[in-house]
Amino acid sequence: MSRQRAIMNWSGGKDSALALYHSLRSERWVIQTLLTSVNEQFGRVSMHGVRTELLAAQADRLGIPLTLLSLSGDVSMEEYDARMQTKLQSLTQQGSTHSIFGDIFLEDLRQYRETQLQRVNLTGEFPLWQRNTTELVHEFVDLGFRAVLVCVNDKQLGAEFVGRELDLDLLKDLPKTVDPCGENGEYHSFVYDGPIFASPIPFVKGEIIHRSYAPSGGTDCHSDQPDSRWDTGFWYQDLVVPSL
Repeated sequence: MSRQRAIMNWSGGKDSALALYHSLRSERWVIQTLLTSVNEQFGRVSMHGVRTELLAAQADRLGIPLTLLSLSGDVSMEEYDARMQTKLQSLTQQGSTHSIFGDIFLEDLRQYRETQLQRVNLTGEFPLWQRNTTELVHEFVDLGFRAVLVCVNDKQLGAEFVGRELDLDLLKDLPKTVDPCGENGEYHSFVYDGPIFASPIPFVKGEIIHRSYAPSGGTDCHSDQPDSRWDTGFWYQDLVVPSL
């Protein structure tokens, strides 16, 4: 069976790394690129606040080209959709037929993605869909992936969780109200090593900061699509590229 060209929607975190792992093992795909939304003002991944230098280091160790969708912090939903559609159209012109996501059980988000993909003749693929999230975290750790929490929702988790290693000890410490994979936005992670990486990514933990957000109708740095529902704060662990 001939392989099809696919876009990997890449956040740099646990779910996208595990989805990429399974996609590569399936031998159905040639991964054309990693597509990531970044905040153009701060040079950081829109969802997680991770520096783009570390994002580039992930792509280098994965051996997959990186494509950035640069957005302002207050981009409207209409502008986001238009710019994403333009970016996707350029990738389909290079042969992509599918777009892969690490979503697990958010039905409304999947429907949104599939609606947008249909406009540019792409088909969505969801390798982790409806998997048990506790089992997914155990699989992630057992496979040898390594990650740290870079952002936590302060309504769900305290500052002591940000910067922690994503391991089974963390899983034991998570409140019962928190999804093990953070699928409801409780936390985001940065993956720095694992079976799909050529070598570990070095980094140094910088400062921990807190930022608050109110509904604005634009995008925030914790979602790869516009969302006016956020009205809360987040703790961030800055990760710094070591100086040579």
